[in-house]
Amino acid sequence: MSTGWIIALIVIVAAVALIVAALTLRGRGAGGGRDLRRRFGPEYDRAVSRHDGDARAAERELAERVERHGKLRERPLEPAQRERFEARWTAAQERFVEAPQDAVTEADQLLAELAAVRGFPDGGQYEEQLAALSVHHADHVHGYRHVHRIARARVSGAPEGRTATEEMREAMVEARALFDDLLRPTRDDDQGRPPAERTRTPAHARPGRLHLPWAFGRHAKGS
Repeated sequence: MSTGWIIALIVIVAAVALIVAALTLRGRGAGGGRDLRRRFGPEYDRAVSRHDGDARAAERELAERVERHGKLRERPLEPAQRERFEARWTAAQERFVEAPQDAVTEADQLLAELAAVRGFPDGGQYEEQLAALSVHHADHVHGYRHVHRIARARVSGAPEGRTATEEMREAMVEARALFDDLLRPTRDDDQGRPPAERTRTPAHARPGRLHLPWAFGRHAKGS
């Protein structure tokens, strides 16, 4: 076989190998994208939007979150801890009627504290804590983001008004979903405890029940 034919064969084989490699990578990327979309839900769409529609950049970011926080195991809550958090949230809800901004600020602090107790990064590292929460509680993490943004706006002196009050009401309802999710007992919570001492799922977190705080059915002052 002439040297020319040998070179031609080498070029053809190399080209085929490159095509196969490209198709393999594309297939892996598509599967990874589907997995991330399924895992993160609305958070996936938000990441794509934040990257100006660049799905690959968004998927890289989300994959990095999973790499950093995917192995995190939530710490169990003691019954007394659960009761204290529930009482504080109830107080914040009731305070909403008289002082909605204070209630939202308290909700933001409560979520940061509860997440830290459950083993997520400390609330002083908000972005990292939010990233970790998005890996394990993607369906409800927007509520935390919402109340945190409003709480931070208060620090910057943003004016309050009718629309702001309604937004705060929505933020509190959204944040409650994450609060319930973090408060809900996990399998690890009851390990090693006698049956009589095992934590019962809070009534507001049981399937088929929708918790509607009484304060949200009334008009807050200033609304």
